[in-house]
Amino acid sequence: MKFDPDDWRDIDFRQLRLLWVIPAVLLALAVFSSVYTVQAESEGVVLRFGKYVRNAEPGLRFKLPFNIERVFMVPVKRQLKQEFGFGTSGGTNPNQFSAEQTLERGMVTGDLNAATVEWIVQYRVQDPELYLFKVRNPDNTLRDLSESVMRTVVGDRTVDEVITVGRQEIESDALTQLQEMVNKFELGLSIDQVQLKNVNPPLPVQRSFNEVNQAQQEREQLINVANGEYNKVVPRASGEAEQKIQAAEGYALKRVNEAEGDVARFNAVMTEYLKAPEVTKQRIYVETMRQIVPKLGKKIIIDENASQILPLLQLSTESTKN
Repeated sequence: MKFDPDDWRDIDFRQLRLLWVIPAVLLALAVFSSVYTVQAESEGVVLRFGKYVRNAEPGLRFKLPFNIERVFMVPVKRQLKQEFGFGTSGGTNPNQFSAEQTLERGMVTGDLNAATVEWIVQYRVQDPELYLFKVRNPDNTLRDLSESVMRTVVGDRTVDEVITVGRQEIESDALTQLQEMVNKFELGLSIDQVQLKNVNPPLPVQRSFNEVNQAQQEREQLINVANGEYNKVVPRASGEAEQKIQAAEGYALKRVNEAEGDVARFNAVMTEYLKAPEVTKQRIYVETMRQIVPKLGKKIIIDENASQILPLLQLSTESTKN
């Protein structure tokens, strides 16, 4: 069969170009729909015909085109936050706070008193598969669990513990119980922190409660001041008493030793005296005069039979004048 050049006139070149354009467009769509990027703080969950197949790490990734595989981005490295009893504007998490803030913060304590409690729950997505497919709305479920746990923990304590000294214990117990409930419901979340914010009595009695609290603080302050004064005065008095006791004991020991020394010396003299009374008397007399005479000043000692003592007296007078 021979080709007739006149047959080119019967070919529609516009249709021929269309046949090339359609595959090119399909190829471009296939390339465009098969390339995606996972951000650094996220992790991709890949579904194939609606069934979970794998997780995608951060970076440039590929999947089957034309929605055969779909990717859901889950912020696994971002810390999320939920607020209860109050709300901060500008949050990126749509479940960060609710419209029922007044109902959330109103609670009843274990001693049947009312208290307003505001708190924050900080959490992360730990298992993206569970987070996406196990529970229909895990963030709202977490809000319900958080409120239930906090009401349970607050209901086990008195109003004084909730408002004053028991805050840290409440946070710790709420964190433990909330994590257990999250694991039980398989939400795929990890609770980082439960933090109490404003904890106050109801507004009508808040002023009276503050006055009672202030009185208790003043009482504790006065007790601390008294204890400080006690700790300062008592040890000082004890030290002074101990010092006087030791001084008295030292003086007593000194007097006893001196008395024992005198007794020993007297006994020694007595022994010698019994051996030679005259010699001992003379020695004692001489020793005594040796101690007394230097203290008498200038004295003239003469014999009772001496005569012509006037020159000596004159010499004594002149020497006294000089």
